[in-house]
Amino acid sequence: MTPKERMAIEPQAMPEQDAKVRARNMNEVALGYTAEMAKREASRCMQCPTKPCMQGCPVAIDIPGFLAAAAAGDFAGALRIIKKTSLLPAVCGRVCPQEKQCQKFCTMGKLLKDVDKAVAIGRVERFVADLARETGKEEGVECAPKTGKKVAVVGSGPASITCAADCAKAGHDVTMFEAFHKCGGVLVYGIPEFRLPKAIVRHEIEGLKKLGVKIETNYVVGRTRNVKDFIEKDGFDAVFVGTGAGLPKFMGIEGENLNGVFSANEYLTRANLMKAYEEGKADTPFWHGRRVAVLGGGNVAMDAARMALRLGAEKVYLVYRRSLEEMPARKEEVHHAKEEGVEFHMLENAKRILGDDKGFVRGMECLKYELGEKDASGRRSPVPVEGSEFVLDVDTVVVAVGNASNPLIPATTDGLDTNRRGNIVADPETNMTSIPGVFAGGDIVLGAATVILAMGEGRRAAKGIDLWLTKRQ
Repeated sequence: MTPKERMAIEPQAMPEQDAKVRARNMNEVALGYTAEMAKREASRCMQCPTKPCMQGCPVAIDIPGFLAAAAAGDFAGALRIIKKTSLLPAVCGRVCPQEKQCQKFCTMGKLLKDVDKAVAIGRVERFVADLARETGKEEGVECAPKTGKKVAVVGSGPASITCAADCAKAGHDVTMFEAFHKCGGVLVYGIPEFRLPKAIVRHEIEGLKKLGVKIETNYVVGRTRNVKDFIEKDGFDAVFVGTGAGLPKFMGIEGENLNGVFSANEYLTRANLMKAYEEGKADTPFWHGRRVAVLGGGNVAMDAARMALRLGAEKVYLVYRRSLEEMPARKEEVHHAKEEGVEFHMLENAKRILGDDKGFVRGMECLKYELGEKDASGRRSPVPVEGSEFVLDVDTVVVAVGNASNPLIPATTDGLDTNRRGNIVADPETNMTSIPGVFAGGDIVLGAATVILAMGEGRRAAKGIDLWLTKRQ
C-alpha cells in the first residue's frame, strides 16, 4: 500500500455508549473496535523506517511491528510483539495519553496536521489484548531458570506489576506486598470502572501469579514490616518500592474540614476499590452529593466529576482556575465529561467553602481569574480579579488538585534519601536508592505521572535488580 493510499483511509472512530445513558451507569464508555476496524486503523500506519512513534513510548514497544501484524489480521502476533516490552496492553490501550506520547510523533498525524488523526495506536493495542483475553488464547510467557534469589516488591500498581513480572521472568523468586485488600494500586482505587473495568486488572494480576509471583495483601510495609527487614531479617536479596503518590493535597482554604468535603483520592477509592456505589452490597458508606463541585483540571478531576454523575448528582461543576487550553486532562476525557453533562467553570477557583450550623457544606465562595504571564510550566499564570467573588450553590466539594508521594516508607526507613517534594531519590540508570539493594520506581520517584511512565520505571528497576543480583552471585 502506498503512503497516498494509507492517507486515504478514514480514521476509525471508537464506538461509545450514548452520553446520556452512560452518565448514569458504570459500564465502560468506549466499546472497542471490531476486528475489521482494528485492521483498517492499523493499515493507516506508514511503517516509517525511523519509527518516530517509538520515541514517545516509555517502554519502547515496537509499534510499527505490532501494527503491521494487526493490519494483516495476525492479532496474536501483534500481541506477542507488544508483550515483549509491555505487560499491560489492555490497560495502556485504555488509559495512556497516547496523544502526548506515541501518537504525538506519528507521521500520519503530522502529514494531516492533526494529532487526533494520527494512527490510533492505543485503540488497536486495546483490541488485540481484549481479543486474546476474551477468547482465552493468550500465550504463556517463558521464564529463565531459577536463580535462587529473592525479590520483595512493595506495592502492586503499574510500576510494581512490571518490575515483579520482569524479575520473575529473569528467574528470581518474587513476593509482592500490598497494603490494600485488592491488588492493582491506582488501577483499582483511582481509575473508575467506566474507564478501566476492574476485571481486566484482576486478569493481569492472575497473569503475575502464573509467573510464580506470590502476593501478600493487607500488608502495610513501614508498619507491618520495615523495608530493611526484608533484606536483614527475611532473606530477600533485593527490594523494589513502588508505593505511588497517594497523599492527597488540599488547598488550605477555610471550610475544607466541613462534612461534604473530600479529597479526590478518598472519593474515588470508596467508589472504585470499595464499590460504595453498589448500595446494599458494599460495607463502606458513601456521600451522595446533590450538587457537586470538583476543584482541579487533571484526569483525576475528570474522573471524580464523571463519577459524581454516576452516583446520582443533579449538578456537577468542574471548577478550574485556568482556561480550557491550559487544562492538563486528556482531551478525550474533557470531551466525555462535557458530553455527559459536567458544567465547566473556567477561570474560577474556590476562595472558601461555606458551612451550615451543623457543619455541612452549603455553598462555595469562588473568585474569578484572568490569565497573566507564563509560569515555569509554560502555562499562563492565573491572576485573581478583585471584587469578583460569587457563591456556587453546592453541598459537596471534591478537591482534585494533585497528590504527593506516599510518605510512609521514607518516614520509617533510615538512610533512604528523598528530594524536597518527598519523592524517593533513585539512580536514573538502575533505579537503586541510597540503600544498597533497595530500588524504587513509579510515582514514588516521579511524582504523580502516567501508567506507562510508571511501567517504564518498573522495567528499568527490574534490569537494575537483575544486574545487582548477578554481580552478587
